[in-house]
This record gives sequence, C-alpha cells and structure tokens, in this order.
Amino acid sequence: MMKNINTEIFKDEYQTKDGKYIFIPVQEEIVTDFLDKFKYKIKKFNKIYSALIEIISPVYPQPFFDAKRIIRNEIKGKNVVALNLGSGNSDFGDSLLNVDLLPYENVDVICDIEKMPFKDNSVDYIINIAVLEHVPNPQKVISEIHRILKPGGKIYCFIPFMQPFHASPYDFQRFTYEGMKHQFRDFSILNLKSIGPTSGMLWVVQEWFALVFSFGIKPLHTFLYLLFMVATFPIKFLDVVLQYYPMSKNMASGFSIYAEKK
Repeated sequence: MMKNINTEIFKDEYQTKDGKYIFIPVQEEIVTDFLDKFKYKIKKFNKIYSALIEIISPVYPQPFFDAKRIIRNEIKGKNVVALNLGSGNSDFGDSLLNVDLLPYENVDVICDIEKMPFKDNSVDYIINIAVLEHVPNPQKVISEIHRILKPGGKIYCFIPFMQPFHASPYDFQRFTYEGMKHQFRDFSILNLKSIGPTSGMLWVVQEWFALVFSFGIKPLHTFLYLLFMVATFPIKFLDVVLQYYPMSKNMASGFSIYAEKK
C-alpha cells in the first residue's frame, strides 16, 4: 500500500508501481558471495533480518535504539518529512519514508541516494544507518543530505570504523572519529559518539578464527564464521557499558553522529 506522500517534495518525474515512487530503472542487487546471497534473501523478511542483526550479529545495536528514540520523541505524530535513507527492507513505521536503490518490499522511494529526487530544503529529518560505507562517494551523499534538509533539519547517521569487510554488494570505506567530524563539517554537530568497542573486537575475532580453522577452504570459512558468531554474540552486550568509556573511540565498531543543518 502506497504511503500518503506530499509529492510536492519531489523535484524529478517519477513512475509508481507496487506502492513505490520510482525515479530510476528498478534493479535487483548484484551479489556473488554465498553469504551475501543469503543475507539478501533474508533481508526480504524484515522482522527476521532485524532480529538477527540486533541479537546475533557481532554489532551492538545502539544505532537502532538511538533512531527509535529520535523517531518516538521528535518525529512520530509531528507534521514533518522524515526519511529512512538507504533503508534496505527496514521499516521504522509510517512516520518515515523508506528510500533505497533496490525494490525491497518496505521501500517507498526508489532512487540513487547520490542524486536524490527531493527538492532543496524539503526534508526535516533523515535516519541513515550503516549505508555510507557501501556507496563509492559518501561525501556526495552527505552533500545531498545537506541540500535536501531544511535549515534546522537533522541527520542521524551511523558509519562503521572497526568492522571487517561486508559487501552488500559493495563495501568501500571506514571512518574514524576525526573523519566523521570532517565528513559532516558543514553541519552543526549535536552529538558524536563511539559505538561498540567490544563489537569492533568481536567481529574481527570471529573472522580470524574462521580464517585460521578453515585452512583456506571458503565454504568451511563461511560455516565456521556463522558458527563462531552464534557461539560468541552475547559478548557484544558488554558494550552497554564499555561504549561510554572515553577511549572506546580508538576501537569502536563505528560512530554515530546527530547533526543539524546550519
């Protein structure tokens, strides 16, 4: 069912199909790795995928907690335009438009986030979680975010730092604490914090054990990686406390930033 959208926020022509506003040719994700193919299929089942990410994956899910708090306190029930940018099949509810390159079931707007179809100064809030590592030109996306946000509009963004390679289908870069400040230099930064020092360690250890004990056999590596993940994921919940230590930024899984357009 198509969400009720004020189409005046769009600057480009579009087509509609299956409840989606389409600005580019619809494509399926290009994946070649077995694990990525499995992830792509599971993403179609939003609740299952979200549970796996929040519970079993090595990454402490603080960004999802933060996003849900912002939505609850600042977006839900308000007369604002809010985007879940690079949403995949995630869905934070009817208060946000889900924007993605790919035609997942929960996506409302299909477009290239490096060239978004929204007018200047037309959006109040943007949620962007674990997306910018997968785009070749993150500064271009951030510039687009700045362009479409209204003055005083806000962006919540999480970008990885200490995370192994994870293609979906591509994986291009990581960002340090100082790198985050540089990337968002045109915004007023309200909050910048490290997330998941234990997560940063755990994911690397899981990959390392799978590498060592697979003896170069790729299918065995995938099996062992998943096995170690299931066996060790509870360790990540130490980050309930450790992410608040001052030097956690030296080995954080990633950084979240909450910033305002000047």
